[in-house]
Amino acid sequence: MTDGPSFTHNSAAYDSTVGIQAETVHNSNVYFTHPEASPQEKYKVGVRFLEDGVPSRARDMISDAIAHGYDGAEVRFHWVLAMLSKRAYHDLSAEELQRLHQASGLVRTFADGEWKTALHVTFELLEILSDTDGETGPVLKRLRALSPRQRDSILHHLDLVLTGGMKDSLWVETRELAETARFSNDRVQRVWAYFEPEPIGPRALPPNANTAADALAGLAVWVGLFTIATGSLWISALVADPVAALVELLVALGAGLTAARFGQQWWYQEQRLKAKNQEYHAAQMSNPAFAGDGFTNQVRHSFDHYFSTRTPVGIAPQEWLNHTAGVRNTLVAEISFIYRESRIGVDRVNWLIRYLAQDVRDRFNSGTLVDHRQQYKTPLKMKAICVIAFIAFGITALALVMTVATAASPFDMLLALLAIAGAVWAGRRAVLSWLHMRSEERRFAEETQEYHESLGARQAAYQQWKEFLDATRPTELEMETWLTCDKTLFVDEALRNYQLSWRNIIAHTILMTPARPYKRGREKGGPWRYSRYSLCLFLVTQDGVREINTEYDFTDATRANLQRSNYRFDALSSVHVTERVNVGYDLELILSNGPARSVRVKDADAHQLAPEENAQEISEINLNSAGFTHTFRLLEGIAAEGKGWLERNNPNNPPSFRAGD
Repeated sequence: MTDGPSFTHNSAAYDSTVGIQAETVHNSNVYFTHPEASPQEKYKVGVRFLEDGVPSRARDMISDAIAHGYDGAEVRFHWVLAMLSKRAYHDLSAEELQRLHQASGLVRTFADGEWKTALHVTFELLEILSDTDGETGPVLKRLRALSPRQRDSILHHLDLVLTGGMKDSLWVETRELAETARFSNDRVQRVWAYFEPEPIGPRALPPNANTAADALAGLAVWVGLFTIATGSLWISALVADPVAALVELLVALGAGLTAARFGQQWWYQEQRLKAKNQEYHAAQMSNPAFAGDGFTNQVRHSFDHYFSTRTPVGIAPQEWLNHTAGVRNTLVAEISFIYRESRIGVDRVNWLIRYLAQDVRDRFNSGTLVDHRQQYKTPLKMKAICVIAFIAFGITALALVMTVATAASPFDMLLALLAIAGAVWAGRRAVLSWLHMRSEERRFAEETQEYHESLGARQAAYQQWKEFLDATRPTELEMETWLTCDKTLFVDEALRNYQLSWRNIIAHTILMTPARPYKRGREKGGPWRYSRYSLCLFLVTQDGVREINTEYDFTDATRANLQRSNYRFDALSSVHVTERVNVGYDLELILSNGPARSVRVKDADAHQLAPEENAQEISEINLNSAGFTHTFRLLEGIAAEGKGWLERNNPNNPPSFRAGD
């Protein structure tokens, strides 16, 4: 047998994220107090820690409140429970026993009431535990007479303290309470929300920059040149034939204005229709060319999933995916772009992807999915008017040239031809600049309106999802209650299997470790809670240690892969704990008659810490929540002392405790 357990620190970095499907830290401040908080506020936070399964922090907070003058029967009741919760009687140091003894002497100074009675019963339980010849009946009668809230709290937090016949007397009630509360408050339908990541806020793709100003700058130049060229040509025509020139000018102006009015509309609608069609049919540029990075691929897979599960009636998933390939690619590009710099996982934006998939389906059902085709369709009448006006303008321009030619000298004709060439060149550039300017102004206005409408709809969807998530997500107290019930029933099943009663149990402990793959979540300042656990129960009897392992799905309380093993006290030769940076804590059990076993107690969480959280404090909270502290103390004692540990921790010879007068 070795000299005892050892602790090893390994600074090698390992990947601790494999098998973690999702993790989230809920943005809550229920475990935090501001520096100027009153003792009463600190006490309330301490009680919350206690109820939520973090007694180590509860002891600190309630002790601080007492030290600053906030005291009473209720405060002392919760302080005593925090001192004893998740600890065996033999785990208490002499100093802690002395503090409990001193506190018991204060009971008579408190005002009469239910909390004083509950506190007195708690100390009576401790006193009778240290007196093996004491009569338990009267104490248990007074315990059962307490209010359910106080009685259940005592039974829960003194779970490792109560032993032997007293625990046998209370076990039926404990088991029945666990069976009743195990699936309370709609557990199966709500627990998923605890592990759902906090959704990121809504965003929408803003319109592209308006480039109308750039076109306007060049437009003035081209309009000026066109005016000079056409003006000189018209003057020449006016000199040659004033009447004909005036008529041709008026016809040209009318035809030109008509062509400009309807032509600009035609031009804009054709450009917008082309752009929209590209959005809806862009998927035909196939997947390899549009592979993207890791985040983009996650977004694409999420879109594929939600589009395949949200299909119109009568359309098969694959058919719908083929039909909406272009829409999905456009949406994938948008979401990947607007959330890329946030460095988030796709799970935080899934609410938006889900909403967009539903929106596409709903628009398809209502016939508005491709309503842009009708919106930007140019009427045939408009096209006809534009073409006729353009032809009239061309004929009139040709007539104007003919008018000039009738009276022009060869030199004047040369000047006229130069004016015509300049008018055509400048006019074309002016028309293109003008069309671009007007189209940009209209496009920007439309896209701005679409942006605000889209963002407004997404904000409404976000708020709806957030409210639903907040209303569905279980509280820490509910999560702790369900977990406690499951552990109680697991222990009960083990006792029944081995045909043991609590009189046969010297000590017991449960080590809860994450079982991959899992999701995990926690309140800020609180312990990690997992969607899947590995439960390891150690039952210490006179004959040795019985170990029961199982994988446990917290979402529906089902268990699988049950394994049992037994070994003598001298078979456990050593216990090691290894901390690996960026990985977590591993517990290694070495048996003299078998291979070493390594158990991942907890994964690393430094990368998930909020600025106001202390890494060491959070680590200790998670280790205590997993049952590691008590388990390690139990196993290291057995490994170091063997039978000597049994004699020292004999429940028939507990540390002495006498309530103060």
